[in-house]
Amino acid sequence: MKLALHWKILIGLALGVGVGLALNRWSGDLRAAWGADGAGAMLIDFAVNLNRVLGEMFKRSLQFIAAPIILFALILAIGSLGDLKSLGRIGGKTVGIFACTATLSVIVGLVLVNTIRPGSDRFIGAEARERLATGLDAAAAARLATTAKSISPWDLVRDAVPTNPFDALARGDMLQIVVLALLLGIALTLLPAKTSGPVLDVVRGLSEAFTAIVRGIMHLAPVGVFCLITPTVATLGLGVLASLGAYCVTVLLGLAIIQLVIYPAVVKIFTRMPLWGTGGFFPGIAQVQMVAFSSSSSAATLPVTIANVRDRLGVPADITGFVCAMGAKINMDGTALMQAIATVFLAQFYGNELGLAQQASIVLTAVVAAIGTPGIPSGGMVMLVIVLQTYGVNPAGIAMILAVDRVLDMCRTIVNVTGDAAVAVAVAGSEKRLRAVGTVERTPV
Repeated sequence: MKLALHWKILIGLALGVGVGLALNRWSGDLRAAWGADGAGAMLIDFAVNLNRVLGEMFKRSLQFIAAPIILFALILAIGSLGDLKSLGRIGGKTVGIFACTATLSVIVGLVLVNTIRPGSDRFIGAEARERLATGLDAAAAARLATTAKSISPWDLVRDAVPTNPFDALARGDMLQIVVLALLLGIALTLLPAKTSGPVLDVVRGLSEAFTAIVRGIMHLAPVGVFCLITPTVATLGLGVLASLGAYCVTVLLGLAIIQLVIYPAVVKIFTRMPLWGTGGFFPGIAQVQMVAFSSSSSAATLPVTIANVRDRLGVPADITGFVCAMGAKINMDGTALMQAIATVFLAQFYGNELGLAQQASIVLTAVVAAIGTPGIPSGGMVMLVIVLQTYGVNPAGIAMILAVDRVLDMCRTIVNVTGDAAVAVAVAGSEKRLRAVGTVERTPV
């Protein structure tokens, strides 16, 4: 029986979790029985490292095309819109919905963390609190602080403009690449058709070429997902989640509300698309969510997001390219929610309660910090250090967040890419351009 690709990915994911748990269990037993340097331990380490390398190769194969995909998709999308009026209308809708969902996400996070209070004595007793505090690795926060950018809106606007477009492409600075693509796309719309037409044809051809590469890579996705998830589970196990269980539950509950309440509301407000079943929103992005979960990188998932939103949800290529490419950088609802919850959680942990005015200002701070977050695994941790320092919370506490963030990062990446898809569908619906899935010309990934 021929299985659909998303089922193959799901099987690879499940097998990876199972093998990872087995390696985690056997690792402890073999090290205890044969010693840390015994043959059994070496075999376990070899299996973990082999899967890690193969998984990273799969993720890098997606990451290396993320920058050109964003560049070409945005240029082509803006050029296809044809005029600045259409660009302004679609761009305004996109940014407006992104801003609304991000604000709602942070508010949800603040309500949950103040209601559950995962950092209070109710969930972390005196003994556990002392054990966690003494076991912190202050150097981890210091290393992250050296890579973090300013969360000042003024600095964010300034840094969005590249001093060298080729340097921005080489470094993979997604915000600067977005600005470069916007400027090129707008410039092409202002040129005569006989001048801009050949350029857009070249861009279209390059975009199709990179999309073909994505289709080829996705045939390896089940194996890639298996190799990505296996070393993560083998290294962490499930026990690491227990010590900070209340914090993890708070974050996961917030992500679930965004995923199952906010985004479905966005889709339903602007379209009549069903959420489930044939032609439904969630089945249409199943592949995207699985790749996002395993890679923990919205940038690496972007090519898959564009292909599935266009081909499986019926969103026109120009709107898909514009919204998804923009969303990969500025739409980080899951990350914004995490930063709000983590800031208040650590304030509770250290007994440094934040007032109502401070928590209200977290809404803007978390949204801006999420925009500046790199689209890489645990990229939210980089900006969280600066958010903590802004509110006088000990940044060394980020070390305990890091202990459980790998799994949570996988979950919030699902939310981030789902948000991109939901807004693309909403914008297409508001423009009366959402097509029935059966009429989509391209073959699904």
